[in-house]
Amino acid sequence: MIEDMEQVFLYLVPFLGIIGLLVMAVKSAWVSKQPSGEENMVELAGFIAKGAMSFLKAEWKVMIYFVIIAALILGWSGTLLENSSPVIAIAFLIGAVASAFAGYLGMNIATKANVRTTQAAKTSLKKALEVSFTGGTVMGLGVAGLAVLGMGSLFIVFYYMFVISQGGDVNGHEMETALEVLAGFSLGAESIALFARVGGGIYTKAADVGADLVGKVEAGIPEDDVRNPATIADNVGDNVGDVAGMGADLFGSYVATILASMVLGREIVSNDNLGGIAPILLPLVIAGLGLIFSIVGTLFVKIADDNGSVQSALNKGNWISIVLTVAASFFLIDFMLPDGDLVMKRDASVAFTKMGVFGAVFIGLIVGALMSIITEYYTAMGRRPVNSIIKQSSTGHATNIIGGLAIGMESTVLPILVLAGGIFSSYLAAGLYGVAIAAAGMMATTAMQLAIDAFGPIADNAGGIAEMSGLPKEVRERTDILDAVGNTTAATGKGFAIASAALTALALFAAYVGISGISSIDIYKADVLAGLFVGAMIPFIFSALAIAAVGRAAMDMVNEVRRQFKEIPGIMEYKNKPDYEKCVEISTKASIREMVAPGAIALLSPIAVGFLFGHEVLGGMLAGVTVSGVLMGIFQNNAGGAWDNAKKSFEKGVEINGQMYYKGSEPHKSSVTGDTVGDPFKDTSGPSMNILIKLTSIVSIVIAPFIPGVSPLGLALEDDRPQSIEVVHEEIASDKEIESLPIN
Repeated sequence: MIEDMEQVFLYLVPFLGIIGLLVMAVKSAWVSKQPSGEENMVELAGFIAKGAMSFLKAEWKVMIYFVIIAALILGWSGTLLENSSPVIAIAFLIGAVASAFAGYLGMNIATKANVRTTQAAKTSLKKALEVSFTGGTVMGLGVAGLAVLGMGSLFIVFYYMFVISQGGDVNGHEMETALEVLAGFSLGAESIALFARVGGGIYTKAADVGADLVGKVEAGIPEDDVRNPATIADNVGDNVGDVAGMGADLFGSYVATILASMVLGREIVSNDNLGGIAPILLPLVIAGLGLIFSIVGTLFVKIADDNGSVQSALNKGNWISIVLTVAASFFLIDFMLPDGDLVMKRDASVAFTKMGVFGAVFIGLIVGALMSIITEYYTAMGRRPVNSIIKQSSTGHATNIIGGLAIGMESTVLPILVLAGGIFSSYLAAGLYGVAIAAAGMMATTAMQLAIDAFGPIADNAGGIAEMSGLPKEVRERTDILDAVGNTTAATGKGFAIASAALTALALFAAYVGISGISSIDIYKADVLAGLFVGAMIPFIFSALAIAAVGRAAMDMVNEVRRQFKEIPGIMEYKNKPDYEKCVEISTKASIREMVAPGAIALLSPIAVGFLFGHEVLGGMLAGVTVSGVLMGIFQNNAGGAWDNAKKSFEKGVEINGQMYYKGSEPHKSSVTGDTVGDPFKDTSGPSMNILIKLTSIVSIVIAPFIPGVSPLGLALEDDRPQSIEVVHEEIASDKEIESLPIN
């Protein structure tokens, strides 16, 4: 009976992933069947799709070298330790390919849905929302479905390969090996996510800044005017940054969260109906159910007519998926986990029950929802933060910048308090496992969160195509409604991602401590404190490199747009078409060139610190990266989102000190400057923080078994580190026996 239930839950996870992918295929086919409009609309959409694919191909050519070299190193390292295997290289390759494919799925449907949304906007706002949100749903289900299917299937393979075939214990060395190899899948996913997010972010903001500064500010033409040479590159950037980059990003987050929970679940001895494997399987099953309830939630995202609230419709679908996931988790946990106290081996003083585990899941979902609400408040039009930036735009560019920076800094307070409360309360509910399972609960509705996030860039592209095609004013008004909501949902999506990264990083941190064999991280030690400071510095240098890269690429774009306006006669009179491909090429080359340095910092810094200074100093560095990275991510995401919607508010007109101001006014020009500064904040460096946080932790977990004991000077000492939790208990027991002997 126990073996039968174990089999049911093992195979349920990939089955749920397959359901998600099947629904994705149905929705993708529906989007493809929608009318795509007039010939010039199709032509413009073709330019965008071609540019997006050319970027992906160029990015993949670079990443394939990294993936092959990293896989070879991982395969070789897997032969050196008992608790690893060369199979980790295969897991890494599968994770990398799945992450890249997740980004491709999203971008492919987005470049189809954009022009179809434009065509739908000719009919009604209701139809435009249906097409754009269905396109976003395809991406959300594709990412979550691939993650659930990939993690569930690989775990089954590694469980049978390393545990069942060896007659091993679910809490023993054999399961530790299975999860160490599974970590390769997460490492592959996060590595690709980092390059996709940074490269895509540099691409999109180089094009956006170039198009804005020359087109809107200097030439005085609309944002998506067909005469602007950078406008196609700008629309391509929405796809490669906000769609493909975001897809790979949340795919990595999803996988890392599940992995951290499984690693900590191995330390719980559970007398359950599944042969003791329930704490390890639980996060996988919660993720699968969250995928199904996200599908249900998407069915409720609709409005009755053009007067309906798009934001309310999205919120309704989101809350329905959250409530259903909470309810299902209660019954799932009640069935899977045993009655009585549960204890993690490393922290026997903290006992918890299965209802404590449910409490942690509930806390995680509430933290995610609160983070979205807070982010929406700080970035949405009509709210106090955005209105304050609008007001300060009336006195010039400098005061707009000051106002945006202040709002970004202020916006860190409530999210950090919510995160701190979530971490503390989930720990009280179920110890370190509670923190990890809270993150898993938060990420359970990733498919819905990503659908809401991805619909924004689709709507933005739809508005661009409407502008470039010269469609009637009411079409652009409908796409602008979707685009404005999309700006807010993009910001809330990033807030959700950074919150999940914080909880996941803490769970990964706990997993690292267990794998490395250290009992604590003492910041009173000088070398550990130094590691803490170095870690806190890394998000700053990472951000500096990313933002500077956008600046350099944007300069190239500005010069090219100016050149075309000057040297190609008749552009402004619509007599000649600009050279769109040249601008696409500039953004592509710049992003590929500039993404290497930030990526190298994230991958190499934990390796260098770990092998030079040891486990505890590396732990200090991880703590610094996590805290600093979370704050930097929240600050940059919210400041950029608030600047963006302050600028967009002028399109409908804003009242400042009793006077109305519109596009083209001096306050509007100030808001454009603020938005230009905020663009690399919210779309390049800010969203990359959550990947930086998780990737440094995952790299540390993978290399932890290979790090010997070292002195603060980097001199290798004999590695007397305990090799497992069981050995620790044996050593403690033997010490007590020695102490009890009579002394002659």
